[in-house]
Amino acid sequence: MYRVLVADDEPDVVSLLKDYFEINGYEVITARNGREAVENMKKNPDMILLDVNMPDGDGLSVCRQIRDYVSCPILFLTARIEDSDKIAGFAAGGDDYMLKPFSIDELGARVAAHIRRDHRGEAQKNVRFFGRMTVDYSAKTVAVDGEVMDFAKKEFQIVELLSLNCGQVFDKERIYEKIWGYDAEGDSAVVAEHIRRIRAKLSKHQEENHLETVWGMGYKWVK
Repeated sequence: MYRVLVADDEPDVVSLLKDYFEINGYEVITARNGREAVENMKKNPDMILLDVNMPDGDGLSVCRQIRDYVSCPILFLTARIEDSDKIAGFAAGGDDYMLKPFSIDELGARVAAHIRRDHRGEAQKNVRFFGRMTVDYSAKTVAVDGEVMDFAKKEFQIVELLSLNCGQVFDKERIYEKIWGYDAEGDSAVVAEHIRRIRAKLSKHQEENHLETVWGMGYKWVK
């Protein structure tokens, strides 16, 4: 079953599209704004329908943020479609446009055609989005607004451990065992130093809030 992400701040449009695509055998994920659209990328949609005008991140900004990490087709839903809008949309990484109000059957046909043409059956990249930050677990990189940060190997491994277990508290001893191993020479004090370095690098991009200290217990990753 193919998965379609519908991101639009108009409830009637979202309801219409959800009903239509579910009747036609698709799984439908919905988002009311740009932030929710980015969060739902972790569900690996096969097709994305983005309203150009949404709160908390319009369709163009969402497309620019996710395009390097998402290979599926992206179709914009827009109330206007002047040449300048088309150019901006394609430059952001979009694949197609539909002008509102649209024919639901034409939209369905376009979605089916895009999925047939572009679905490669390969595994999606192992990527998660945390606001402006992107953690690519395959490439072992952390980027903010597309700018890759300079993390040492152990620093990234700590980010990886915490961010893959978002909200779970890890004490220094457990982090040390997970990253350095039971037989490594040293102690958990080295974890505190690595955490300090990670937080300093995140703070340069105003993203240090993702790495939270739970006093007397350890550290956790928050969205």
